[in-house]
Amino acid sequence: MFYSPLEQFEITPILSSVLPSKLIITNSTFFLCLTLVITILFFTFILSNSTLIPNRWQSITEMTYEFVQNMLYEALKERGNYFFPIIFTMFTFVFACNLLGMVPFTFTVTSHIIFTFSLGMIIFVGLNIIGLKQHGLHFFSLFLPPGSPLMLALLLVPIELISYVFRVVALSVRLFANMMAGHTLLKILATFAWKMLTIGGIFLIIQLFPLMIIIAITGLELAIAFLQAYVWTTLICLYLSDALNLH
Repeated sequence: MFYSPLEQFEITPILSSVLPSKLIITNSTFFLCLTLVITILFFTFILSNSTLIPNRWQSITEMTYEFVQNMLYEALKERGNYFFPIIFTMFTFVFACNLLGMVPFTFTVTSHIIFTFSLGMIIFVGLNIIGLKQHGLHFFSLFLPPGSPLMLALLLVPIELISYVFRVVALSVRLFANMMAGHTLLKILATFAWKMLTIGGIFLIIQLFPLMIIIAITGLELAIAFLQAYVWTTLICLYLSDALNLH
């Protein structure tokens, strides 16, 4: 039987024998809700057990807090404090989704373009609402670079508009492609390593070499899980800066 490395991305219904026939819960929905529950329980546990001298987990939480706050300050200075709750929530949520997907027999919800695109579209619509509320109709001056002659407006405005709309595509495709490609590569290498180990023989070192590669790739994937959450949050901060400052 042939097993495709893309099988791990299939969306399938679960608990169909327990739930009513009209209620369908897929693996994507289940692990998305599980991510939310784990994240909420984690921060609740940290807050309920916080001490004057931070413990290990409290220190990690405070470092994450400062990390996101520094990103906002670099993009928006003091104005970033108003948007800290949503930016911090977005960073921790994306990172938790990526991290949970590294656990065996789980599902990576950020490896599907429909999820990342929907999340990016929510952010995109929210940024436009903030920009219109802040500047009114003057917000549309964002599509005409300052100092540009009016003769070029018919050419520059469509180009700037297309570039602006494609921001949501840049957000969603970058996250989806990196997570899907990394997990696919890990699946292929894991299958190859398992077949090498089951062959047997005297070349034990050669057989263990793919396993060593898997360990290295797993560490790389953990770093990418954090990096993609960082890139996602950084781009949102930059787009938010453009919506507020019109540059």
